[in-house]
Amino acid sequence: MFDTLIAFFLVAVGMALVPGPNMVYLLSRALTQGSKAGFVSLGGVALAFTVYLLMVALGLSALLFAVPVAYDVLRFIGVGYFLYLAWNAVRPGGRSPFEVRQLAPQGVKTLFAMGFLTNLLNPKTALLYLSLLPQFVHVERGHVLGQFLLLGAVQICVSMTVNGAMILAAGAVARFFARNATWLKVQRYFMGTVFAGLAVHFAWKR
Repeated sequence: MFDTLIAFFLVAVGMALVPGPNMVYLLSRALTQGSKAGFVSLGGVALAFTVYLLMVALGLSALLFAVPVAYDVLRFIGVGYFLYLAWNAVRPGGRSPFEVRQLAPQGVKTLFAMGFLTNLLNPKTALLYLSLLPQFVHVERGHVLGQFLLLGAVQICVSMTVNGAMILAAGAVARFFARNATWLKVQRYFMGTVFAGLAVHFAWKR
């Protein structure tokens, strides 16, 4: 199980570093309203992750036992998702996710709710839990529900750590990438290659 945790940890770090709706919103919020507002929003993001984890762990753990072919269905959904991420990373004319936008100041309750809804409605989060997480669950080892919960906890901790660091360094991150367009291109092509490799790996996995 330890090797699976290490492999999933590395994938979770890579996923967290790929800018998506969550990161764009949190960076924008931190830049326009301060790091405190960013962390309140991050609390909402964490709650949405927990909701997804509980729904998927309880639902998929039962489904994988009852319908073994469901694993292959989820596997190929995951392959398609990774190919989609790879294309978005390298496609011509892609917009830098670090081009943050100005947001109007909001209260604590609204900040938390917006963080929650941004993540809950994020297709990247849904597909992460529905198609990626099951690839690291081994039915033959038993305790499927426990495996789901452990892997989900790892993913949430990684995501919170990465996004928290981004909030603290929001201004520096935005300025760095504004001055160093080459790094953005390198990051895009590197992650595109990683995701394409993961798609191939899961396509051949049994």
